[in-house]
Amino acid sequence: MRISLRLIVSLVVAVSVVACFFAYVQVGQEKERHSDELDRRSRLLAESLQETIGPLIEKGPSGDLERLVEKYGNRERLAGVAVYDARESPLAVTASLSAALPTPLPMVGEAMRGDVDVGRFETFGGREMHVYAMPLRIGESIAGCLLIFHDATFIRIQLSRIWRQTFQRLLVQMVLIAIVTLLIVRWSIAGPIARMADWMKNLRAGDVGEPFSAPKEDLFSPIAKEASRFALHLTIAKQAAEDEARLRQEASTLWTPDRLREHVRSKLQGSPLCVVSNREPYMHIRRGRKVECIVPAGGLVTALEPVLRSCSGTWIAHGSGDADWEGLDEKNRIKVPPDDPLYTLKRVALTKEEENGYYYGFANEGLWPLCHIAHTRPVFRAEDWAYYQKANRKFAAAVLEELKDVASPCVLIQDYHFALLPRMIKDERPDARIALFWHIPWTNPEAFGICPWQRELLYGMLGADLIGYHTQFHCNNFLDTVDRALESRIDWERFAVKKEGHTTLVKPFPISVAFPETFQDTAGADLVDRDALLKEHGIRAKYLGIGVERMDYTKGVLERFRAIERFLEKNPAYQGEFVFVQIGAPSRTHIKRYQDFLSEVESEADRINWRFPPKDYKPIVFLKKHHSHQEILPFYKAADLCMVTSLHDGMNLVAKEFVAARDDQNGALILSRFTGASRELRDALIVNPYDIEQMAESIRYALEMDPEERSARMGRMRETVREHNVYRWAGNLVEELTKIRIDERPAPAGVGTN
Repeated sequence: MRISLRLIVSLVVAVSVVACFFAYVQVGQEKERHSDELDRRSRLLAESLQETIGPLIEKGPSGDLERLVEKYGNRERLAGVAVYDARESPLAVTASLSAALPTPLPMVGEAMRGDVDVGRFETFGGREMHVYAMPLRIGESIAGCLLIFHDATFIRIQLSRIWRQTFQRLLVQMVLIAIVTLLIVRWSIAGPIARMADWMKNLRAGDVGEPFSAPKEDLFSPIAKEASRFALHLTIAKQAAEDEARLRQEASTLWTPDRLREHVRSKLQGSPLCVVSNREPYMHIRRGRKVECIVPAGGLVTALEPVLRSCSGTWIAHGSGDADWEGLDEKNRIKVPPDDPLYTLKRVALTKEEENGYYYGFANEGLWPLCHIAHTRPVFRAEDWAYYQKANRKFAAAVLEELKDVASPCVLIQDYHFALLPRMIKDERPDARIALFWHIPWTNPEAFGICPWQRELLYGMLGADLIGYHTQFHCNNFLDTVDRALESRIDWERFAVKKEGHTTLVKPFPISVAFPETFQDTAGADLVDRDALLKEHGIRAKYLGIGVERMDYTKGVLERFRAIERFLEKNPAYQGEFVFVQIGAPSRTHIKRYQDFLSEVESEADRINWRFPPKDYKPIVFLKKHHSHQEILPFYKAADLCMVTSLHDGMNLVAKEFVAARDDQNGALILSRFTGASRELRDALIVNPYDIEQMAESIRYALEMDPEERSARMGRMRETVREHNVYRWAGNLVEELTKIRIDERPAPAGVGTN
């Protein structure tokens, strides 16, 4: 009640001040208007009498002059007329005024001495009057003065009425303000707060119920976000506690964010985790006058972001957004996620030339096709190699700046962009524990030998204490490559390389998704209206297939489209009934091979769509843009099947995302045998993406699969992803890294020879 009273009093005071101010202004304007009107009327009357009174003044007091002034003393609001001679003595005054006028009258002398008309308000005999004085001339000299008196009482009456009406309106407004304020406080503030209190009380008691829905007013926007976030964290914490209790009961090993946080804290002993990658987890871009924060596409961000959310630390990455450099501190850092800051993002600046040479050139025209057996020839240029070295040195400087005051730090370096970085950091900080996780495949020694700088790359990588791949097969390929290219000792029992007194372990760590919180940044997507989803994208279908890719020639998208074409050829009954939605985020469009590939995909989709009737039917719907998790999740949930047909892939997290999304234990996964995921998700329909007939048959089998078999397959895959989630991946990686004894000192930098 106190807040309502304070609010009402504040509003009443504010409205009263405003009303009184405007009433004061109105009164002043009204008084000025009446004064101008009386001046005008008095001047007209004085000018009309001037010619008549002039000759009479010369005669002095006379009966004619008395009769004249009495004649003008009985008109409406005209109180009377007075005539004075040059000596300021009255010659004739209306009888009703003669007793009230003082002698001498100051206005007379003021008008005659200044030879100007004078008009103002005066009070005579208790009456407020407007007096207008006009000098009278005979020839060139002033012979007297004519005064016109108007009764001004009506002005005071009108001004009083204005004040009275103002206060009457103000009283009504006060009553309305009090009533409206009480209603607004009750309906829009007190009511929602009471509901929120009840909701939080029930939440604390364990009754989650429906999520709290605050009014959409801006007043509640911040508190609604924080309350929802608090509820989410509380629910996750409770669920984690329940899971831990159940796991102790079942002697199971499910990894959760809380378990990872505690595990990392105990292993790192309070030291923060430093992650380095080329791609940043959050990018700020400018759209018109606004700055928008987006999550870039890619499996690496999907995998690592939950880890940093769980165990804090710093993520160092290339700042590639056009608004990335706004709002940073003096060390180019910013807290993320924007709505719920949990860790630090440090951005590294690269020039356009450095980005083109290091990222688009050496990394993605050279190393990427070299490591993926996808029949695209790698391109190696000396200038790109120079930029690759320069960019690695820039990132090394950024990492070392962050590690300056950290004892025995742990650094987790990501992917093929930073093959030289481990050695650069180790040379400066021998006490640092460094892990390099290689997210893409590692090819055989003969293929890797194509690279002109293979020994420099390997030597840089061996600066790490731990190198991780998705599969043991890739670990074996790496060890074979090192054995062929560098003078070193390979320990095949420990899967380790000893080079110049420093040991590097090489182990498989199959990466995964944050099950069950894979889509923790989404909300309200539990129930999906399939018909509404299809209608929104202009799709008419009984059966729905889905593919989600970053548009890359290694993903087997063209082979997938041809398999769909062959499936519809062999099974005409599905024509008009089956639609495949390909969500494709354009990627690396600066590289000609990627430009050509995107054009090939669009052309192939158009060609296939033209083949099948009816005219309004499209078997392939290509959505060519980046989609957020919130946009992708409904497709995952609504699809009858998901196709992951990579020609060569280290893991492929789309397969695991699809499985994690299917909490209804429905849907089928068609998975390439050339992905790391195929070694774990054995209940998927495993295919050779080069075998179009096999893939076409797999589509038919997925759509016609017995519901019990489909549910059983999905259930087993979900259990695999649940047990081997990204928290377990990170926990195993950190644990293995912290086991390493840092008691060796690397030799001076140099490249070994055979």
